[in-house]
Amino acid sequence: MGHFVSFDQVSKIYRMGEVTIKAADKISFEIDKGEFCVIVGPSGAGKTTVLNMLGGMDTCDEGTILLDGSRISDYNQKELTRYRRYDVGFVFQFYNLVQNLTALENVELASEICENPLDASETLAHVGLSERMDNFPAQLSGGEQQRVSIARALAKNPKILLCDEPTGALDYNTGKTILKLLQDTCRSMGKTVIVITHNQAITAMADRVIHIKSGTVTDMALNPNPTPVERIEW
Repeated sequence: MGHFVSFDQVSKIYRMGEVTIKAADKISFEIDKGEFCVIVGPSGAGKTTVLNMLGGMDTCDEGTILLDGSRISDYNQKELTRYRRYDVGFVFQFYNLVQNLTALENVELASEICENPLDASETLAHVGLSERMDNFPAQLSGGEQQRVSIARALAKNPKILLCDEPTGALDYNTGKTILKLLQDTCRSMGKTVIVITHNQAITAMADRVIHIKSGTVTDMALNPNPTPVERIEW
């Protein structure tokens, strides 16, 4: 029984003229199914490179990436497109909603392209927006728009939920409610949720914490008793 997500000696090299930059330098880590995992590190540490490779938006130059028994690192472009479409839910710092569609229509967009989608209105209810389904993004607060984008990601019924600085554009309290929603979703739906952040404080709420610095994993720790986000201060 292997791990749900596995990076084994993964490297990514960017060449700019004469200069080569190792954005990822032999990165290895594992994440188990249903875990709430936080990948933390300073800006430029390689977190986004890891996210892009795990999300199928970028390929690795060396090493092996596995998700649920499939070797993502061997995929061609067509297979990567399919993988991004069906297996990965994305939540970014900015909500990327379609402005002239309602909240419900934004979520339906995702479920239309998928094999086993969840019901769009039920998913919006899950993120606490049953009263806001017919509103357009401009009529919603930042926190509500981020909830729509989480619902859109979940409606795909993905294998993993990848969240890149999901509270980056939100105020402190709203950010906390979004993190709580992500953690509750991980628990109630059994989803594997991965949050990429530079905020060290968030690590206290994780089941697993992976520290990345200068393109390598400096530490990986399991947290037997995650702290509820309400009790975390930063």
